[in-house]
Amino acid sequence: MFLALRELAFAKGRFSLMGAVIALIAVLTVILSGLSSGLVNDGVSGLKSMPATAFAFDQDTKTDNAFSRSMVDGKQLNAWKEQPGVEAAAPMGTSMMNAVTNDGTQVDVTFFGVEPKSFIAPAISEGRKLGAVNGLVVSETLREEGVKIGTTLTLDRIDTELEVIGFTEGQATFGHVNVAYLPLATWQMIAAGKSPAGVPTDADTKNLGFDYSSVIALQAATGSEMDLTAGDAIAKTTSMPLKESFNASPGYQAETMTLEMIKVFLYAICALVVGAFFSVWTIQRKQEIAVLRAIGAPVRYLLRDGISQAAILLLAFTVLGIAAGVGLGSAMPAGMPFDLESTPIITAAALTVILGLAGAAISIVRIARIDPLSALGGNR
Repeated sequence: MFLALRELAFAKGRFSLMGAVIALIAVLTVILSGLSSGLVNDGVSGLKSMPATAFAFDQDTKTDNAFSRSMVDGKQLNAWKEQPGVEAAAPMGTSMMNAVTNDGTQVDVTFFGVEPKSFIAPAISEGRKLGAVNGLVVSETLREEGVKIGTTLTLDRIDTELEVIGFTEGQATFGHVNVAYLPLATWQMIAAGKSPAGVPTDADTKNLGFDYSSVIALQAATGSEMDLTAGDAIAKTTSMPLKESFNASPGYQAETMTLEMIKVFLYAICALVVGAFFSVWTIQRKQEIAVLRAIGAPVRYLLRDGISQAAILLLAFTVLGIAAGVGLGSAMPAGMPFDLESTPIITAAALTVILGLAGAAISIVRIARIDPLSALGGNR
């Protein structure tokens, strides 16, 4: 690394300029990683928090926004309960509605109708668990809109009044809308169009004749695997593993694919920019490389020297860029779906360094293979 370190000390301006570009790329990767994680959490955190292995939708339901389109009945639910490898199967109703709090604040909520004692019933951080017909357990993030224990949500157009009795552990959102869990019977009453104005009672949920839910949440038995294809054939459903079911939420696939494409281009730009810089820099030091080749330095020595130089530059300024990106991320406004997670940031940093080194290696190999006599002007 003798030559590499001397060049870094000699050409501070050039390497600082290149380092600034690398740092800015690292900042962008952190911001994009934070936005990706934030959008995922804001879009499907309500699903991510569930201990479900898969979800079963009605057969031939269109996959985008399938949670809202699907409608399954009790026969399909019972068919899944009898499948080998299924520990539990629970119905869940989903719908988005507008509501007004008792102080006049308008809020949007995604209702998740679940059986209070099922495995997908929400864990709470404060208040009471689901049970009462008019009780709601809402996302922790609804506190930001002034919702608290005892707040009444009046549903638009039908004027049904539901009371907040608890908050979930952490964020619970679906389609970028806060989730409100309610008993499945209450959801079925609302979905059937039989919800009364005012506070619903147990009598209102009886004899509905509405044995439907939106989807079936499935939990695999410990150490077993569910045969989703066989279960679908018997229950006449279309099932998806938990992570795959995220694509069935509104806008999830389009948002994540867009950000992933931007990140791919950003990584490609990083490799090209670093490679181009070292190509130009290596061409400018062609005489020095020729001298080293003339005195017997092998190509691998020159490659190791150049890669070491690139590694110092990439590591130092990538760390600096990540630190700046984390600082900017922590200052993001609360309304922006931004979430700093260590794994995506580490992955982005590693890819930035690896692709940068690959670009530098390609440029150095091409120059290091020159004939020393030609480079020194011996053919004149």
